[in-house]
Amino acid sequence: MKAVRFIGVNQPLQMQDIPVPEIGERDILVKVRAAGVCHSDAHYRAGISPVRPVPLTLGHEVAGVVERVGAQGSHVKVGERVCLHYNLSCGDCYHCSTGNDQFCEKVLMIGHYTNGGYAEYIAVPARNAIHLPDEIPFEQGATLMCASATAFHALRKSRLKAGERVAIFGAGGLGQSAIQLAKAFGAIEVYAVDINPSKLELAKQHGAIPINAKEVDAVAEIKKQTHGKGVDVAIEMIGLPQTMKQAMQVAGVMARVVIVGLSKQPLEIQTYTELLGNEVELIGSNDHHLQELPLLIEMAQKGILDTSHIVSKTVPLDADAINATLDELERFGSDVRTVIVPASN
Repeated sequence: MKAVRFIGVNQPLQMQDIPVPEIGERDILVKVRAAGVCHSDAHYRAGISPVRPVPLTLGHEVAGVVERVGAQGSHVKVGERVCLHYNLSCGDCYHCSTGNDQFCEKVLMIGHYTNGGYAEYIAVPARNAIHLPDEIPFEQGATLMCASATAFHALRKSRLKAGERVAIFGAGGLGQSAIQLAKAFGAIEVYAVDINPSKLELAKQHGAIPINAKEVDAVAEIKKQTHGKGVDVAIEMIGLPQTMKQAMQVAGVMARVVIVGLSKQPLEIQTYTELLGNEVELIGSNDHHLQELPLLIEMAQKGILDTSHIVSKTVPLDADAINATLDELERFGSDVRTVIVPASN
């Protein structure tokens, strides 16, 4: 089968012919119908987050059709539409048993530590497959597995309550989902901070108050619009030291600041004015939980989460097209989410 693979830091991804993966008794083989291209994939290629083993097929946002089921059977059937939870966990350790499967002692993230979805087929444990309703296209189902799921988990970590104000830093794939989910959780106002006018326009369509950080001081503008109070929840989804600092600076009394974006740079905090003085909480949000995904998919199925505008472009399973997409992500380009659709589909 064809697969587009990571072959080394700062090197273009490469198309390779590799065997169709074998499946174990508790596994399934999925024919990939869509694989999202995430900003994390650009981080992997750049060496910001290490990939192993090398070479490795990237792609952790995956949706497709079950092609084969292991000998032990499964809750999913051949021919079923599924999307895939990207953390392959044991299901038996303490962290798995408490619902925190991203900390499983044996966890492997597809497209990061084991082969992912930039390919024609992928094999995963059957427990990682979640039914994808017919109402949700494969392309949108794929993005639910990271962009939307990560936003959902971050908002749950923030303990957002109805009537609170939220600032979302970054209006890309994660941010657009976070805006809608924050509104669904009961936020009375959601501020979307970005420098891209088209992303801010989409954020406005989703009910956010757009803040163009190229035109105004984002912190001063949010403070002005909240009459100096700041926000109750700030979520940083870009991974830049500047935006992480801004997220801290817009936090009001007893606010919660959730950091989602990846960065090599340390976060500098004014200990009293930005943290202790207002009893602000700084929270890290890492991935999401398998148990969160069925509700997220139901919210998308019912239209509470509109994913129809998240996918801004599709590309074939082609190394040049995928490398160009990663280049654009590194430049923080205008596309919200690009999804790979293998030509064999």
